[in-house]
Amino acid sequence: QVQLVESGGGLVQAGGSLRLSCTASGGIFNRYTMQYYRQGPGKQRELVASITRGGTTDYAGSVKGRFTISRDNAKNTVYLQMNSLKPEDTAVYICNAQWAPLSYWGQGTQVTVSS
Repeated sequence: QVQLVESGGGLVQAGGSLRLSCTASGGIFNRYTMQYYRQGPGKQRELVASITRGGTTDYAGSVKGRFTISRDNAKNTVYLQMNSLKPEDTAVYICNAQWAPLSYWGQGTQVTVSS
């Protein structure tokens, strides 16, 4: 069983930056593809960014060029650096660890971007 603990959310003005962290325990971190999802008010959950165990990254079109996902396997941690934030980025951001068929979720962290 993998536990994911997230941190780094908060309130920021448009154009600002935040860095989210998600630290895993209870599993072999470098086996997992790590992902960040988000769910905005009244919206469906969407995949924002992912990083494979080999370090290959992928991004939703809406965040490409602004967000960067990275991982530190020695610290069992994945990071999401978010720059040039927009009000439409406001959402609960949720970390996910996936090693099919296993999938684990963090508790989510709120990101609010004011205009």
